Amino acid sequence: MAGLHLEFVSPERVLFAGDVDQVDLPGAEGDMGILPGHAPLVTALRPGIVTVFREGRREPIVVIGGTAEVSPAGLTVLADRAVPREDFDLSTLAGEIKDAEEDVADTTDPAQRDKLTRHLEQLKSLQSALAS
Repeated sequence: MAGLHLEFVSPERVLFAGDVDQVDLPGAEGDMGILPGHAPLVTALRPGIVTVFREGRREPIVVIGGTAEVSPAGLTVLADRAVPREDFDLSTLAGEIKDAEEDVADTTDPAQRDKLTRHLEQLKSLQSALAS
């Protein structure tokens, strides 16, 4: 079976470029698995764990937002921030959660509060996933 070509980029660096077997993504509308031959799509990424499967190994990468695009050429992930799981600092995430909680408490605009609350819930979900 032909592999899935993956380009995984963050603002700091190219994290990965090459063929993989599968990529699991934390899409804005829910988790999804991308295999070779997947139908084209574009999705926003929520804070979560991208899992790259290749050569019989799983490589988890923590992302804090971004986008993913599946095309006939493969999968491109443009992460706002991405760090291999083993290098991710949980104390940084705890600080981001604290800041998000303060932002929710400080806003007076209901639409903005809903958006900030959703982001806070996503960060807390990521924290729970990383703790287990």
